Amino acid sequence: MKLLSRIGATALAASLYLQQSAAQTADAAPYKDPETGIVFSTWTAGGPEAVGVAPFTFGLALPSDALKKDADEYIGLLRCQIANNAVPGYCGLSHGQSGQMTQALLLMAWPFNGTVYTSLRYATGYNMPTPYTGNATVTQISSTFKAGQFELIYRCQGCLSWNQGGSVGKVSTTSGSLILGHAASKTNLRNPSCPDKAFFGFHDNGYGQWGADLAKAPQADYAKWAALSAAAVPTDCTNLETPPTGGDGPDPIEPVPVCQAAPNKAYDYIVIGGGAGGIPVADKLSQAGKSVLLLEKGPASSGRWGGTMRPEWLRGTNLTRFDVPGLCNQIWVDSAGIACLDTDQMAGCVLGGGTAVNAGLWWKPNPKDWDFNFPAGWKAADLVSATQRVFDRIPGTWHPSSDGKLYKREGFDVLASGLNKTGWTEVIPNDSPSSKNRTFGHTTFMFSNGERGGPLATYLVSAHARPNFSLWTGTAARRAIRTGGKVTGVELECLTSGGYSGTVKLNPGGGVIFSAGSFGSAKLLLRSGIGPTDQLDIVAGSKDGETFIAKDQWINLPVGYNLIDHLNTDLIVAHPDVVFYDFYEAWTSPNTVDRDSYLKSRSGILTQAAPNIGPMIWEEITGTDGVVRQFQWTARVEGNDNVPGSSKYAMTLSQYLGRGVSSRGRMTITSNLDTAVSLHPYLHNEYDKEAVILGIKSLIASLNVIPNITWVLPPPNTTVESFVNNMLVSPSNRRSNHWMGTAKLGYDDGRAGGSAVVDANTKVYGTDNLFVVDASIFPGMTTGNPSAAIVVAAELAAEKILALAK
Repeated sequence: MKLLSRIGATALAASLYLQQSAAQTADAAPYKDPETGIVFSTWTAGGPEAVGVAPFTFGLALPSDALKKDADEYIGLLRCQIANNAVPGYCGLSHGQSGQMTQALLLMAWPFNGTVYTSLRYATGYNMPTPYTGNATVTQISSTFKAGQFELIYRCQGCLSWNQGGSVGKVSTTSGSLILGHAASKTNLRNPSCPDKAFFGFHDNGYGQWGADLAKAPQADYAKWAALSAAAVPTDCTNLETPPTGGDGPDPIEPVPVCQAAPNKAYDYIVIGGGAGGIPVADKLSQAGKSVLLLEKGPASSGRWGGTMRPEWLRGTNLTRFDVPGLCNQIWVDSAGIACLDTDQMAGCVLGGGTAVNAGLWWKPNPKDWDFNFPAGWKAADLVSATQRVFDRIPGTWHPSSDGKLYKREGFDVLASGLNKTGWTEVIPNDSPSSKNRTFGHTTFMFSNGERGGPLATYLVSAHARPNFSLWTGTAARRAIRTGGKVTGVELECLTSGGYSGTVKLNPGGGVIFSAGSFGSAKLLLRSGIGPTDQLDIVAGSKDGETFIAKDQWINLPVGYNLIDHLNTDLIVAHPDVVFYDFYEAWTSPNTVDRDSYLKSRSGILTQAAPNIGPMIWEEITGTDGVVRQFQWTARVEGNDNVPGSSKYAMTLSQYLGRGVSSRGRMTITSNLDTAVSLHPYLHNEYDKEAVILGIKSLIASLNVIPNITWVLPPPNTTVESFVNNMLVSPSNRRSNHWMGTAKLGYDDGRAGGSAVVDANTKVYGTDNLFVVDASIFPGMTTGNPSAAIVVAAELAAEKILALAK
């Protein structure tokens, strides 16, 4: 589930909605600097608690021919708020194609002791952006300070294209517009006088994307202005602080890990990835008497498995940040040592994968999902037994507190009052998995006894008790070792001290199962010489090249295609009866009553996932193309701090476009062996957009009967059509992080022009004993959050893999 921060998943102020989300049509305000005469097109964004001074203004001047020839430099203006003169904050700009943080050149700026410092940064994943090593320079033209803000005018050369160790990108000024991103923080910057060693905290003063119309940005006097010079900025890199570790766990930045050689032991099955697919399949294979090795590239998460990442108030307990449901949203504030570093999307690289870091939503799969998306052998009737086994072990609960109460349910009651009046039916979702049209209910979680449950507390427990099961954390797989179609082992890649390096072999008749998620498994396939030729050529030219499998051994399959995700469209409402609970504050300074209730009896609000999710709402929309598209609305008590007066009384309703969605995207790999969404999977089909609009209209009409309800998004006097059509479409603001489909299951062999990567036994086409079992095999999108469906699929996949072995 995508939950960004208390700013809300839209991350856009209603007052700036059209400017920040309409990528092609944003108006720019002209500004002429009185000292230099430079003329800029400028855009301003608000932020939380901004009074009188905006946290972020960006100005842009381009070379005179930038609309005819792509420019690679610009003159910029940054005007940013200073919240505290004694403790530096920062503001930042993303030059990326959709204003994203990852896979884009970032510019950070901050004031300290009367000087404005800058640093060009780059992030391949959701981790601390590292200094950019490509060919780009920032030269300051002027810097000034006024009450509560600083201003910087600079020249940025080589900044509209970038190459960070093979991860390349660029933007095109001849397109007439750019999609840029901004972020700002009031505090939390360390080592301010040493730009390359500075590290930054969460952007707590606003962030988002906007479309910059370039029509008036080119300037005839650009060359004259670009020649302006300024003295070099002095730096001081003495007495530096070290970066934090994200708790008292391992340091996420470990340049030279101390690894241990893999034991000289062979296994019947090697499962790569300890998440929703890998843990269950490893348990089922070991239950059948097979020797099984489960590899997880990240560290332990739950305290049960030796995890150590926790806030101060959990010290002295066996609980970590992953165990307490109310702390689940902390990943969007502090993901150090948790988020995968080799993908441009948020993914959990810890034991448990997504089931360790998500909000724990746990739905018995809608039978229509199997029947609509999957081929024969994978229909709802084929999954009955597997589903029963999963929910016998992980039944889920919609009242996780040990006292059986639901806390802070005012938001649920407000929305439910409107749904009840307009003919919607309240259900207990997992008692009625097929009732997903004009129904609503309380959220069902995988939690157990007030703590995170799921595969970590069930399947992994039973597997770990068997002598034929082994678990290695901190150990990544580089690739499967194969000759032709026969896999004989796995080459390891140690990334963390204590992890294993070397090679692990298979016993005769054994197999390897990739369960590293839609990005991780696809990457492993590509590094194993399986995928489209254009992608295998990239791997061959990377650091893998010298030992990469010979070209005549490549298997041409459509790995990375068919990428899908729930399209997310956020609405925001406000109502005086809604009560906000600050789950973010609970990380450092929890309410003492709530803290004690949780620690002593596993009761209270902290047993519920942040930020107080519910109700869940479902509807089916039939488009003019005749296709039924499934929607899930996830409501939560969290608004947008940029909207004055709304944050304490607001609810965000996230619309997920699920089963029936036609649009698809593509995941690709870079020469640095990072994965990226090169083609997003959203709204490429006009009927998908039509259904989104109809679904929004339906819900608005149903909720408008609630007295005193106020609509924040869509903004007042804005049509739904305008709201949807003008909204930026990119992963940065429309993703749900429910990525699926990159190793599609089916009977149409991809080697022969089909779309499938694995067959109905989850075996990779062209191989004898390589399998994929995780979200990447799903041909289409599920009704709602997919964790339970992935576990169910793993149950059936294990049966099929064992049957093949016989």
